[in-house]
Amino acid sequence: MTATSPAPIVSTAELHRQYGEGEAAVHALRGVTLTFPAGEFTAIMGPSGSGKSTLMHLLAGLDRPTSGSVVVGGQELANLDDKKLTTLRRDKLGFVFQAFNLVPVLTARENITLPLTLAGGKADDAWFDTLVEAVGLRDRLTHRPAELSGGQQQRVAIARAMIARPDVVFADEPTGNLDSQSASEVLGLLRRAVDDFGQTVIMVTHDPGAAAVADRVVMLRDGGVVHDGASETAEGLLDLMKQVA
Repeated sequence: MTATSPAPIVSTAELHRQYGEGEAAVHALRGVTLTFPAGEFTAIMGPSGSGKSTLMHLLAGLDRPTSGSVVVGGQELANLDDKKLTTLRRDKLGFVFQAFNLVPVLTARENITLPLTLAGGKADDAWFDTLVEAVGLRDRLTHRPAELSGGQQQRVAIARAMIARPDVVFADEPTGNLDSQSASEVLGLLRRAVDDFGQTVIMVTHDPGAAAVADRVVMLRDGGVVHDGASETAEGLLDLMKQVA
């Protein structure tokens, strides 16, 4: 690593994940070694069954590898018990899901600050205002999820993911349930999270248009990395997907 290269915020070494045993065994990941520098927007792509969701779950400590290593913020996840892993996820990681995963009985404001509430903390007013301004929901803070559009709900979810200033934001198909206009707004927010707020974003997506917004694209096939390079246009990524499918 050169002196100018940022230190990786997340890294893996020879990551394997096997489900089942013997002839019924499924090898979801086969020896994946990757580094994710801080302050970078990475898209993880690949055909269905390529291992991209499995990889994200392992990176985020939501699942444990069969073998190999995952290091997040200098901590080897295998060395953490469930309680310490839960604490790391709460304090260091943010999550954005395809299904939004907002709490229906809470307002937008309460959903955004939920990670801090659960941790017994309080939102920094200036940071909260910055996020609300960024996601454009100033006039929707008292609304509950059912009173918000899909795009607005996902913007609440992004603000929630960033409220605790995590080391990494993981986004799992964040535009999967959105129309093209809302998807564009959400991707713009994730891009801004990196460019303006110095966030690290790792996003799983099957959409070449979404991946084109990232700095870097990692393509998986059959549990292995078949491409790792700078992002391209949506058309270029579509061609790349056809090559690896």
